[in-house]
Amino acid sequence: MRLLVTNDDGVDSPFFQVLVRALLAAGHDILVAAPKQEQSWIGAAKSRARPVHSVRAEKGLGCPTWVVDGTPSDCVNIAIGHLIDRPVDGVVSGINIGLNTTLGFILASGTIAGAWEGALHGLPAFACSQEVTDETYEDLKSARGGVPDSLAATLAVSARHAARMAPVLLGATGRNRFVVHNVNFPLHCADATEVRRTVPARLMVPGLFSPRNDEGTHRLIFSVGEDVSPPELPSDRAAIAAGLISHTVLDYTALGR
Repeated sequence: MRLLVTNDDGVDSPFFQVLVRALLAAGHDILVAAPKQEQSWIGAAKSRARPVHSVRAEKGLGCPTWVVDGTPSDCVNIAIGHLIDRPVDGVVSGINIGLNTTLGFILASGTIAGAWEGALHGLPAFACSQEVTDETYEDLKSARGGVPDSLAATLAVSARHAARMAPVLLGATGRNRFVVHNVNFPLHCADATEVRRTVPARLMVPGLFSPRNDEGTHRLIFSVGEDVSPPELPSDRAAIAAGLISHTVLDYTALGR
């Protein structure tokens, strides 16, 4: 398949680059349009009030690569409209550093939004994310260190899963469906790890900001929130807790049914 690949952690994210190389190794024709800088938790935002810069760059990925100084949605919209020379079969977004599970976080995810922008262009779309420990997450986000060897092995396996799953799911979805396949990989992912079909866990996430300080400002304080899912719900969060790969079909045409 000919795939447009993006993410929200930025074009230099090692998780993103592992995915691109796995897709290439699987024989796919890959085009990259990714943010210049991290764009996490920005959802489906587009840069309305400023110009957006794009440039073709050599990032050593072995495929045409554009760096866009904007959001994941900007990247996909601009790439499809102006950067790529012929149509693609689908959009792949990831691998995100950290999970994108539950109702509390899916709509805020820049990774899922990059895939959703593909769906808005009538394309089948696939987003994927990797569970990491809190310590590893902080190290990667602050550039204090590279990917630990133990996680690098898991990440390589997750990327192979993604390269196998993406074309199957995209090919089965078809065009103009407004569907995003949201896949999350557990911390210890193996070649034999089972894929479970899931729905988003029902997570309440209040109080994400600190109280107002003397300067009148508030700062984000991450919280995992409160899971109010019924115990019988086959949720994405439960699948990850069980060490399984979670596959959630985000069908936006089902809203309001």
